[in-house]
Amino acid sequence: MLDGMRKMSQSLVGRIIMGLVMGFISLSFAVWGVGNIFVGYGAGSIADVGGTDISVESFRQLYQTQLQTLQQRARRSITNDQARAMGLDRQVLSQLVGDAVLDARVKALGLAMSNEDTVKRIQLDPNFAGPGGKFDANKFAEIMRDNGLSEAGFRDMQRRVYLRQEIALAVTGDAVVPQASLEVIHRFRDETRSIEYVELPAAAAGDIPAPDDAALQTYFDARKQNFRAPQYRKVVTLAVTPTGLADPKAVSDAAAQALYERVKGQKYGSPAKRQVEQAVFPDEATARQASERIKAGASLADAAKEYKATVADLGTVEKSDIFDKTIADAVFALPEGGTSEPIKGQFGYAISRVVKATPEAVKPFADVANELKTDIAVERAKKKAGEIRDKIEDERTSGKPLVDAASAAGLTAVTIDAIDQSGRDKTGAEVAGLVERDALLKAIYASDIGVDNETLNTKDGGYVWFEVAGIEPARDQTLAEVKDKVSAAWREDEIARRLADKAADLVKKVNAGESVETVAKELGLAAKNAADVRRVGTTSVPQSLIIAVFNQPVGKAGSAAGDGQSRIVFKILDSVTPELDASSDVMKSVQAQLKQSYAEDLLSEYLDKLQTDAKVTINQAALRAATGAGDAGDQ
Repeated sequence: MLDGMRKMSQSLVGRIIMGLVMGFISLSFAVWGVGNIFVGYGAGSIADVGGTDISVESFRQLYQTQLQTLQQRARRSITNDQARAMGLDRQVLSQLVGDAVLDARVKALGLAMSNEDTVKRIQLDPNFAGPGGKFDANKFAEIMRDNGLSEAGFRDMQRRVYLRQEIALAVTGDAVVPQASLEVIHRFRDETRSIEYVELPAAAAGDIPAPDDAALQTYFDARKQNFRAPQYRKVVTLAVTPTGLADPKAVSDAAAQALYERVKGQKYGSPAKRQVEQAVFPDEATARQASERIKAGASLADAAKEYKATVADLGTVEKSDIFDKTIADAVFALPEGGTSEPIKGQFGYAISRVVKATPEAVKPFADVANELKTDIAVERAKKKAGEIRDKIEDERTSGKPLVDAASAAGLTAVTIDAIDQSGRDKTGAEVAGLVERDALLKAIYASDIGVDNETLNTKDGGYVWFEVAGIEPARDQTLAEVKDKVSAAWREDEIARRLADKAADLVKKVNAGESVETVAKELGLAAKNAADVRRVGTTSVPQSLIIAVFNQPVGKAGSAAGDGQSRIVFKILDSVTPELDASSDVMKSVQAQLKQSYAEDLLSEYLDKLQTDAKVTINQAALRAATGAGDAGDQ
């Protein structure tokens, strides 16, 4: 069956329920429209799936887990209101409904999995493997502890997941990609066309006199929205950051040197690495015998084979990558080509061999001294930034505006008379000096005049305050206000129109039998050739030309927009598509993607039927309560 899907579905605790297969199961429920089944249900649960209850508690647990994951990815706090706006509540509910529907099908089919088989599947999960690639009981116990799970509880949860996957895999089967599909994609990717072309520059449009006032007014009236003035806001802002307060010159060489010694390996160089082979033996006596064979001239592989051990290639690793500290210390004490004595590790007695040793490489202190002093100065300035923050907050709490609060702290707030939502002033220039620019602009336009805004935090541990002092609404502008911009736009459009007309005439000539070279010479231009025009990966000609080339049959001419204001006239000389090689890496990847897509379609149709038969009902009041939504806001 779909071995790739099975492998990809093996994942750590946080992704166990939602692997690749379960991911598109839940997505399919969202696509089907869970909202259509929100018809209300008993208050004791959040949903009923064919007689099986989904408890409010199970929803809350998964919802909070997904919300935390979302916040970690966004690197910011996300409220329940924001999460609901993103559809998180429906995604979580879709997942639980999908699990319940499949669990019901598992029960109906009488499928089961023994504890022994479940444990074997868990032990094959690479997330629980140790340095040797085998299941590591200590690592497994640590992960269970960190996630608040018991081994029995985790085993039962995984059993349900494995049984759901078995149904999904049985439905999708070993999907076969039709040859016709591969040929279509191959032709799209690999067809190469040769063209002859000439590029008409803007000058080929000829002399363009300025339009009279009536023509310009007509042009402007038809495009007023293009010249509309955006909303502008008057803003008072103040930034206090450790970076701005830092004084690197006040940091001594000794302090910088001390920091350098602590961080040089991680920050200013690459740590030592070893390419390691390792065999683990069940007892010391066997390991000693194997070690003597190696000393007598046998290879590690031969000695391991003789004593029924397996040589594991650990790859090129840093010392911290080797889980067992005793083995790590021994390995990194060996020279290149060296083989260790038997080492007592956590899983037996190991013999390690260093195939290649890469020494540590570190930048000298002199090259990074200034950077170190800056880092130290910034860190020291955090305390001062905090003290200034407290002073300003005290002043603001007493009712002072930001300008006065800043003055009381010995600082000067900045007043920006006009800034639009993109951060530009009325001349179109970017407003300089905005700290945390994107977050600040977003906050400014989410606020209003007189609002006491939350302080923004900076990446270096600083603070940004702002107040909206005025709002100038967006409005239509008169022609007189934007006449220069309108004139420039009219001229660009006129050049494009004239070049398009000229190009259309040239295309007719070429299709009538004239060569591109001939029509180019008539214009005093040079014809060019491109023999590598492909839909994917061509950089020698503009993308607009590529699209136009593949919209014309071979032997015909056409035109397309060029770079800037130019226009290109071309003729397709020939087309070549290499023979399909289904065994190539590219086509293997294509087949894998198509196979996955076909499998998803099959499974979506199957689940659609299961959902319909299950008669899913949702307790809307319980759903709102579980996500903190008020009744009024959800009417």
